[in-house]
Amino acid sequence: MSREADRRPTPLDELRVVEISDRIAGSYCGKLLIDAGAQVRKIEPPQGDPLRRYSATCSPVAAGANGPLFSYLNAGKSGLSLTPHSDQYRAEVAAADVVVVSAGRARALELGIDPERLLADNPRAVIVTISDFGWSGPFADRAATEFTLQSWSGCTGFRGDPAGPPISIGGDLGEYMGGVFAAFGALAVRRRVQHGGPGEHLDLSMLEAITLMQSSEWLHSQLLRVPPVRRTLEVPSIEPAKDGYVGITMVTGQQWLDFAAMVECPQLEEIPQLRFQIGRWEYRDLIRELIGPWMAGRTVDEIVALGQLFRLPIAALGNGATIRDMDYMTERGVFVRNPAGFHQPRPPWLMSRCEPAPLRAALGTDSDELCWGTTEPDSQLAPQGLPLQGVRIVDLTAFWAGPAATHLLAAFGADVVKVESIQRPDGIRYSGGMRTDVDDWWEYGWVFHAMNTNKRSVTLDLGSDEGRRLFLGLAAGADVVIENFSPRVMDHFGLTADVLLQANSKLVVARMPAFGLEGPWRERVAFAPTMEQVGGLTWVTGLPETPPVTPRGACDPLAGVHAAFAVLAALNFAERTGSGQQVELPMVEAVLNTTAIQPIETEVFGKTLTRRGNRGHGGALQNIYRCAGPGDDWIAVSVCDDQQWRALVEVIGMGSRLPATMAEARRRADEIDGHLSDWFAKQHLASTVERLADVGIPAAPVVSPSLVTDNPQLRERGFFESLNHPRTGAGLYPTPPFALLAGQRAWLLRPPPTLGEHNEEVLRERCGLTEEELASLAASGVIGTRPQGA
Repeated sequence: MSREADRRPTPLDELRVVEISDRIAGSYCGKLLIDAGAQVRKIEPPQGDPLRRYSATCSPVAAGANGPLFSYLNAGKSGLSLTPHSDQYRAEVAAADVVVVSAGRARALELGIDPERLLADNPRAVIVTISDFGWSGPFADRAATEFTLQSWSGCTGFRGDPAGPPISIGGDLGEYMGGVFAAFGALAVRRRVQHGGPGEHLDLSMLEAITLMQSSEWLHSQLLRVPPVRRTLEVPSIEPAKDGYVGITMVTGQQWLDFAAMVECPQLEEIPQLRFQIGRWEYRDLIRELIGPWMAGRTVDEIVALGQLFRLPIAALGNGATIRDMDYMTERGVFVRNPAGFHQPRPPWLMSRCEPAPLRAALGTDSDELCWGTTEPDSQLAPQGLPLQGVRIVDLTAFWAGPAATHLLAAFGADVVKVESIQRPDGIRYSGGMRTDVDDWWEYGWVFHAMNTNKRSVTLDLGSDEGRRLFLGLAAGADVVIENFSPRVMDHFGLTADVLLQANSKLVVARMPAFGLEGPWRERVAFAPTMEQVGGLTWVTGLPETPPVTPRGACDPLAGVHAAFAVLAALNFAERTGSGQQVELPMVEAVLNTTAIQPIETEVFGKTLTRRGNRGHGGALQNIYRCAGPGDDWIAVSVCDDQQWRALVEVIGMGSRLPATMAEARRRADEIDGHLSDWFAKQHLASTVERLADVGIPAAPVVSPSLVTDNPQLRERGFFESLNHPRTGAGLYPTPPFALLAGQRAWLLRPPPTLGEHNEEVLRERCGLTEEELASLAASGVIGTRPQGA
């Protein structure tokens, strides 16, 4: 029997996608869909996608060959070179179930993409547009790059030593974030279509997607009554060991106490502020002075091994030259061979009944390929509703990554029941800091607030027989159960996927372990910064002359949206076949899929990407410059082509001292930076951003993440929605990075729940409990509304 005949099915079936994209976000969206089994046709202009010639290390790509990033993002896609508005072009677009276009409104029309007309011709079409600011709002037509969008979003503004510049995240992370959001949105609306409902134009804003990479610091300021967050670094974070750097992450107070014991510094246990990350910056010199000798006397491997004994998130830093040889990668078979000749990470999900589509070459253009046949749309559409209406999810997730997945699923209409316990509430309710002036201090966690809107909360002690029985009852009536504990937790409770699938054979059981359910790192403790450290993202973030800088947890929501996408793919399979399954979503593999260019370029070109400060990689000329004024004012500027370079030269009036072309400017980057630094130091921030924007140059103020609620684009687009929480009052909450759907009035219908707020409602509705049974459960501590011991 051939390997093809012996293959398990892919989770998606017969989904037809047309991709028209010249940026990573659109191509990554198409990659995620094709990996899950969709057919993807990429339409390119005659000159080809510019990513064909791209190299992050600026290595020359051989004539006639594709750049490795292009080959990675486009493996398995069919290639078509078609002129917009031609008959075949229109036929391809009309025959697709999903059309993905990375363009603003004007450019999309030039490309022959008019969502209103497409939906008029086919009301079941799904059109996803990806643009920098979205199709509406005062910034809709501004030029931007990921670098300037990070600055607008607040992602850059709180990272870095105040003695130096703010630090942007390296590695194009925001592009991948936008791509996975787009893929999720496409599957969500496609599900509604498959249930007889209408299609949709999903208008995705990259600014909003990137803003969701920061931890909703405006809520931090409001809920904890603290000033806007300022630029700092984690302490400790990336620390020098005897033979290299080690990455350290402490989120909980207990982890800090265990760390102090590990490094043999009892003095660090005696300062209460150090139990919270936010309190350690003030004591940074003392901490480094005390731990420095201990760290310097041990190797990275010794510190990592000892950290695991203390169950602390400590990791060796990965980079392009080391990632593929890590034990986790080799023993789990993470890297697979691309037909272009290099190795790349497999898709970041493993399903017990399905597998990814086989990895095939990124095809050359072929305008003679036969068009898909069109299907006559049904004349009768079901009533319009949210795409995931009717989907029932039991949510065991905690902290940020897991709740980010269910936050997105709930916003799109799923009924999400969040399960905590009074013995073990979600740790993010209070891990980052807490109020000491209120009795219900566990209700003020800002990341909890941001990521748990639209959910209902029940508490169940899964350590008790009765708690487990009730949980199985919830699972029996659900479509999805999702958790992100370390693997041994569900094993300890006896609630493995096998047990849950026995209770409900159609169930999607999504598990989000840090390092997989099996393998050499199964028992390792980790948070998102640990994944960023292992996966190489930290290695390319920071100034060349200083230690790397942790991106600060941005990979939590990244992993969460990947999980939400995989859940929808598995749900598609379950609804089509009646078969549920376990979906394993190792967080580290979501990160590896977005840092793939690092090991790929090392393998292909023999060059390893490293830190370049705010200059980034690839061909752009960019940096962050201090502006005039009494405050800590900085501007992010990115110049991508000769036209933008000429516009910048004209604005700053240094034509006689600056080169005429981008290519020459890149060769003289240090000199150019000196000239630009001198000029910007005499300019005021706000007016200079507008001057540059008016002539088409991507520019942005570097803002505190606490102050993004003042952004006129985000406000005009409705990214923030106001909700009234019963304990904390009115607040502004983040929404998915899409414009409202047709007929929709708001994304957020319910504030984040208080602990156990819906015990009676849910347990009566789903488990049929009586008043007496509920009172008995409360008396025995199986349910409750206050943490044990509080």
